[in-house]
Amino acid sequence: MTFNDIFKSSFLENIAGVSILDMALALTLAFGIGMFIFLVYKRTCQSVMYSSSFGTTLVALTMITTVVILAVTSNVVLSLGMVGALSIVRFRTAIKEPLEIAFLFWSIAVGIVLAAGIIPLAVIGSLVIGVVLLVLANRKPHCNPYIVVISCMDSACEKKAKEFLKTQVQKCVVKSKTAQKGVIELNLEVRMKNDNTDFINTLAEMRGVNSAVLVSYNGNYMG
Repeated sequence: MTFNDIFKSSFLENIAGVSILDMALALTLAFGIGMFIFLVYKRTCQSVMYSSSFGTTLVALTMITTVVILAVTSNVVLSLGMVGALSIVRFRTAIKEPLEIAFLFWSIAVGIVLAAGIIPLAVIGSLVIGVVLLVLANRKPHCNPYIVVISCMDSACEKKAKEFLKTQVQKCVVKSKTAQKGVIELNLEVRMKNDNTDFINTLAEMRGVNSAVLVSYNGNYMG
């Protein structure tokens, strides 16, 4: 085979570039592993609102990547053109959770490995990754963090509220403080001793406290 023979290409010759059996097997496995990725995402989703469309995208992305890599591996000229075409594609969708990036790369990697014919790596690797994500993502912290928002009238009331709060929780850290004429607002991160939240009721009834709010959050706080 000469150098020119490598780059000879015609539409009829490309039809037999990938056998029907290879296509069917690769796409079937891509769908099966894509569904496994979707189920793992559903079990480990940490977003405020679960997105079923993102889960469907994971399955489709696995199959689409498989189709693209099958086409690329069957024709050298097509692979060069595909690199140029994909280099101009820009995605504008914002990723809300860092974990979603891992699922996107997982789907793409499985599609590439399946199209390359390394089926054991795709299957066993997906099982290992799925187990790791299920274990780590569903692991609960020892003490869930909470934010307490207190609105009080003056500094004396502020001091009294903080002293009371420190006796009711394991840890209390001021995250932000806003002072206006007649109103002081505190945002404090707390780690509770147990699930009892009655101390918020007592805090709200203290003299000089306008309101007290307890909010659960995921540990990422923008003050």
